[in-house]
Amino acid sequence: QVQLVESGGGSVQAGGSLRLSCAGSGFTFSLFAMGWFRQAPGKEREFVAAISWGGGSTYYGDPVKGRFIISRDNDRRMVYLQMSSLKPEDTAVYYCAGDGAVADLLVNRVRYWGKGTPVTVSP
Repeated sequence: QVQLVESGGGSVQAGGSLRLSCAGSGFTFSLFAMGWFRQAPGKEREFVAAISWGGGSTYYGDPVKGRFIISRDNDRRMVYLQMSSLKPEDTAVYYCAGDGAVADLLVNRVRYWGKGTPVTVSP
């Protein structure tokens, strides 16, 4: 069974940092591009970051550029999102995502979704 399980969400104050983790199982993790999306209350799901299957290329949505870093460890079957300088606007449920091509993630084509982990940033 394919699973993407997120962890690391929580509540922080503006300016703080948080690291999200996603554990993948049930598929060939090293051959999949991975990414993060988020959805704030009352808003559509938004692209946050993506990383190619080998980790050589990363992509970020404009609101998080310079503040978030996506990384992966294929040996551990993990993908991470290091979030720094957090803003109240970052408050959302964050979802881990996987697809066979990073280009698909960039246009919101996702094969596998995690269930999400909530992040709340206080003013």
